[in-house]
Amino acid sequence: MIHTVMVRNLVAVAAITIVSMGLSGCDYWPPALQTQIEQLRSELQMVTMEKTQLQNQLASFSKVKDDLQVQVDDLTRANRDKSTMINSLQNSLSAAQERLLRSAKAAAPKSSAVKPSTKVKQAAPAKKKAPAKATRTR
Repeated sequence: MIHTVMVRNLVAVAAITIVSMGLSGCDYWPPALQTQIEQLRSELQMVTMEKTQLQNQLASFSKVKDDLQVQVDDLTRANRDKSTMINSLQNSLSAAQERLLRSAKAAAPKSSAVKPSTKVKQAAPAKKKAPAKATRTR
């Protein structure tokens, strides 16, 4: 039993030693590893700066996109208004042309009744001239 207790104590001390060494870490870093770590840190800083620049560009592009979308919306609204105005003007023009045709048709029978009377008036005042006297003798 003493032997068993002693083995347990030895195992416990070894486990505590291994765990404490593992947790304390090693203070020695090989120069190649230190160089690699510094290189990775430098690359991380460069990538972080590039990420920031890209985020700023994205924000700028988003603002430009929003401005252009507002312009597109305004132009679409103006286009819709102009289309409505064009349709209204075309309808007004069609209505005016129809009124003109109706008034021309209504005026056509009146003018046909007036035209014969003007022809008659022109024919009545015109008199036939008497044949001129012949100056020739036979």
